[in-house]
Amino acid sequence: MLKAPMALSGQRLRVLEYVRAHSPVRVGDAATALDLHPNTVREHLDAVVGLGLVERSTATALGRGRPATLYRVSAADPAVALRDYVGLATALAGHLARSSDHPERDARAAGIEWGRDIIDEPGRAGSDPRQSVLDALSRLGFAPDDEPATPNAHPGIALRRCPLLDAARRYPTVVCQVHLGIVEGMLQRLRASGGRGLDLIPFAEPGACRLFLPDPLVRHHD
Repeated sequence: MLKAPMALSGQRLRVLEYVRAHSPVRVGDAATALDLHPNTVREHLDAVVGLGLVERSTATALGRGRPATLYRVSAADPAVALRDYVGLATALAGHLARSSDHPERDARAAGIEWGRDIIDEPGRAGSDPRQSVLDALSRLGFAPDDEPATPNAHPGIALRRCPLLDAARRYPTVVCQVHLGIVEGMLQRLRASGGRGLDLIPFAEPGACRLFLPDPLVRHHD
């Protein structure tokens, strides 16, 4: 069962990405490839197994000795589910870009509806709406990196992965508005509001988009 993960640390995310790219993997192979100690790799693998993102199995024994433990992506891993509909999402983004009189507005509206659905029950979410958004973005495969505030800027969230990267490159105004709408819909569902400041800067830096949430975020209870 897939559990709602916290935003993964950079090192843990590297281990998960290695499993996604080379599944099934052994601890020793991952440690060599990532230049990490095997115990460190094993610790991170156990953590992502606990989150339901990776599955553990035993290799077929070939001779004497203990069979090796193998790690492979779980069917519950959001990256697996996302790959299943990337082609469809790209086609829909293209259709919207070509046929809608207001593609950005319609994409934002679609994202809002999606974001509301992602947060199943507001009452079950944590008390911190910012962390609830980070958790949901992690489940969707965005690999959010919540960076500390600076004196001259609101806290920014670097989105290190885009589950629809190809579609975003082909139809950036549509796909990025969907993603921004997803976050807006999450905040609506969480009954969280704040000042102005919700924004998404596509490809703001090499390998990442940058998301800005309203600050402060206040959650309202009925």
